[in-house]
Formats: sequence, structure tokens, C-alpha cells
Amino acid sequence: MRTTVFSTPIITPILRVISIFLLKIMGWKARGKELEHQRFVLIGAPHTSNWDFPLMLMVVLKLRLRVYWMGKHTLFMFPFGGLMKWLGGIPIDRSSSHNVVSQTVRQYRENEELVVLVPPEGTRKRVTKWKTGFYHIANLAKVPILLGYVDVGIKEAGIAEFFSPTGEAEKDMVKIRAFYAQKKGLRAENS
Repeated sequence: MRTTVFSTPIITPILRVISIFLLKIMGWKARGKELEHQRFVLIGAPHTSNWDFPLMLMVVLKLRLRVYWMGKHTLFMFPFGGLMKWLGGIPIDRSSSHNVVSQTVRQYRENEELVVLVPPEGTRKRVTKWKTGFYHIANLAKVPILLGYVDVGIKEAGIAEFFSPTGEAEKDMVKIRAFYAQKKGLRAENS
């Protein structure tokens, strides 16, 4: 896998210190512990604002995660494409099927450690139904799902617990969604 903001010598430790400082002065707490073995699908919800992105970067840096995240392909256009990829981005064209699930599963098979962050809502707008690609990736790759969250009500963001998919997507999604039921995004009206 390529070098990103989360794995660049010299720069990553400096950005980690800056992130810890900024979180502190903004009054946000980053919850979770550093994880030695990083092989899972990370979901981040609720995703309600463009400000989720810099908050996610700071929390991930503080927790020493090495994350790749999926974002709409238009974020990767000139002149910001290279920067977005260095920030861990993977462009996804949602206008048609590109076998993203199978391609991502293949990456898990080829890499001993891999963390892919997927916003299950697929958008910053309010949604009633989550996209299930993250679930199918985890299930087919036989890796757990780590529940990442933002909760503006208590100014906290981080990682909580692992969820192991059973293959029964509908039942599992109910359990996963239950964890997020009381979490409020940065734009609460979109949570």
C-alpha cells in the first residue's frame, strides 16, 4: 500500500502532535486505544458535515491508525487529487458499479494489514438506509468491523468496539445501527 499522511516518516509524528493540540484546544476528546494489528473495516458515522473530514484526520492521527478512506471521485480531481490520495483517499465513482467490494476484498487478501474507512451513509445528507458495501467487504474478507463515531453532544470522536459479521446482513445491520442511535453528527439535523 502507498505512503499516506498516516505513514510518512517525520511528517506523521509532527502532524500527530499538532492534531492532539488542536483537539485539546477545540475541546474534543479522541476515544479509543492504539491497535497493534490493523486489519479491519472501519466505519465512521454519523457523517453529516464536511468538517467530519479534518476531525477524522486528527482522531486517526492521535490513535495511530493507518487508514485508507473511500470518497467520491470528484474529490480527487485536479489540483487536489494527489493531496487527497496522500491523505489516504480512494476515489469511488458512485455513478456506476465498479466492483468496489470485490476489489477491496482482494486488497485485504493481498495485504496482511489494511484498514479501510467507509462512511456507511455514503453522503453527508440525512439518510434512512445505510449503504451495505462496508458490511459485504468485511464479511467476504473475513475481517471485523470497527465502529468509529462522532458525537457532537459530548464533543467526542473515536473508535468503540469491533463487530464480527455473521453473514446475516439485515440482522447485523440492526445491531450496528443500534450503536449509533444516540450519536449526533456535527450537523445534528442530518444525523
